[in-house]
Amino acid sequence: MDNQMELVKNWLIKSKNDLLAATKLSDDPEIYGDIAIYHCQQSAEKAVKGFLVLHNQNFPKTHDIRLLLQLAIAINPKFEQYQEASEILTPYATEYRYPSDIMQPTPEELEEALVYAEEIFDFVSSLIP
Repeated sequence: MDNQMELVKNWLIKSKNDLLAATKLSDDPEIYGDIAIYHCQQSAEKAVKGFLVLHNQNFPKTHDIRLLLQLAIAINPKFEQYQEASEILTPYATEYRYPSDIMQPTPEELEEALVYAEEIFDFVSSLIP
């Protein structure tokens, strides 16, 4: 396996690990919901970055899935179907990471984030040879 494919594979491994962590942590959302939702964001971000690496597309060091998705859409317009997901997931990179008035996502927010993260991971995985 060449270095590029190895890197793509490693991005997807990290993405899958974040998704698995989010799923496990979501079993106790009152305690771990904030951490689980962060890992949903991370999973989607890393999956899209893996796709971009596959296509030799440079991207900035960012947690903004919306921006990464625009780069992916330029390569494969089917990524457009995840624009809403990117709008919802992007803020979770920081939203519950630090003390604030709202310390935990709602169960509905967490469930939605899990669904979107899994959809993005599965979609990207389907595009990797």
